[in-house]
Amino acid sequence: MKRVVRGQPVSQAKHEQARQLRQRMTPAERILWQALRKSQLDGYHFRRQQVIAGFIVDFYCHAVRLVIELDGAIHAQRSGHDAARDRILTQHGFHILRMNNATILENLPVALNQIRQTIRHIQV
Repeated sequence: MKRVVRGQPVSQAKHEQARQLRQRMTPAERILWQALRKSQLDGYHFRRQQVIAGFIVDFYCHAVRLVIELDGAIHAQRSGHDAARDRILTQHGFHILRMNNATILENLPVALNQIRQTIRHIQV
């Protein structure tokens, strides 16, 4: 179970897709990444566009096994797919935090506090 992220087989196509997603981040992803990169959020190290169990997640913190997914308008149409994906990741022992793009764009401090609260909850 612990080797789901490190040492997992990742196809060249999936690796390339993750790389392209890092290059074409949405405005909300860019803003959140600037706040998370270089362990700026309470010393927690985050990765962006990380491949986990065959999925590419928006942000991932290995220390607490936290996946952060940013949801924009497209996710309203993909709610069934997102729910199935979340179930699989949860079965692998990951914690999922879904955040609305609007929260990031309009009130980043609230979003960062929500991430902090989630991390505290995981660690309890």
